[in-house]
Amino acid sequence: MKSVAIIGGGAAGCFCAIELKRILPDAEVTIYEAQDKLLAKVAITGGGRCNLTNSFQDFRDSNGQIERLEYVYPRGHRLMKRLFNIFSPDDTIKWFENHGVKLVTQPDGCIFPKSQDAMQIVRTLESLLKQTGVKIRTNYRINNISDLKEDIKVVTTGGKKTDKGYAFLSETGMEMEKLCPSLFTFELSDKDLKTLSGTIADNATLSIPKTKFKSSGILLITDWGTSGPATLKLSSYAARFLSEANYKAPLTINWISKTQDEALSILRKVITENKLKKLSSINIDGLTNRLWSHIIDRSTIREDIRCSEVGPKQLNKLSSTLTSDSYEITGKGRFKEEFVTCGGVSLKEIDHNTLRAKKHPDIYFAGEVLDIDAVTGGFNLQAAWTTGYAVAHSIQQV
Repeated sequence: MKSVAIIGGGAAGCFCAIELKRILPDAEVTIYEAQDKLLAKVAITGGGRCNLTNSFQDFRDSNGQIERLEYVYPRGHRLMKRLFNIFSPDDTIKWFENHGVKLVTQPDGCIFPKSQDAMQIVRTLESLLKQTGVKIRTNYRINNISDLKEDIKVVTTGGKKTDKGYAFLSETGMEMEKLCPSLFTFELSDKDLKTLSGTIADNATLSIPKTKFKSSGILLITDWGTSGPATLKLSSYAARFLSEANYKAPLTINWISKTQDEALSILRKVITENKLKKLSSINIDGLTNRLWSHIIDRSTIREDIRCSEVGPKQLNKLSSTLTSDSYEITGKGRFKEEFVTCGGVSLKEIDHNTLRAKKHPDIYFAGEVLDIDAVTGGFNLQAAWTTGYAVAHSIQQV
């Protein structure tokens, strides 16, 4: 009879344990959790609604196959593509629906329980743990992984803020990738921008000059800088770069996600149609009146100027500001109560077919403890479900 220790009672650990007992009902499976309860992070994810996966609608080819995962998983996309052949987002949807959880898909592809209650997911998993006979040890801290007497160990401790969180693995000699935050908001130095707190740009593109890092989506201006999907995605893509730069870097905002020539064409058309109006009173799609006034000011143009008075140089300046407005990132903020970690156990240490440690055949890894992390939108939880499931089925083959 197999005995399996699962270190960490989060999404990956609990999912792995449930699947293990389903396919190996005689196995002795024990979850060791350092906190006083399981699934604490699942209970708060998605603002307490639990964004448990994504439809991946924006990342499918004409045959419905998921592709371009590098835009979803900045670290670990090749491994996730391989593992989706074992347990895909579609499999996740079926799994939860088969266990009585009705789901809804938002227009952006994010999938939530219809109840909009993360605790429904927590209660479903807890019930299955009990039904399948998984043993649970809470408030149990492990100093060395070798202290556990089970035949097989599965590490699912999630992301940590510091290397101390992985001290129990030090005896394994495994390489760890540097830990740093992912999914955070930006602090900016521009005081005028911050006066627009609460303003949204519907489709902005953010980029860090002289790098490949770029993201698009809704941009929210806050009283400390920027947030929203565009910011969070860029923070994920550039997590290591920004960490090494001590969260100080230039930031370019393209407020309408257009080229400068396209912006010029839009401006000429709107100005021609509104010659007698003040420039500040015209409407530019995707921009609020307050944000448009800010852009005019950034272009050093009088707000009371009439459209008929706007010359070629001013048009060029406006189009340049619209498409390449420059700011300075001066720090980072955290996104609500959630925290995703870039880094962890190096994927070079792992057999990508089984998620078993190459140097230690009795140790497996699943979830955010691996150097896998994703942009916001349910993708991180999907990685937990997929890797947890894959480990269970790898253990079955031992």
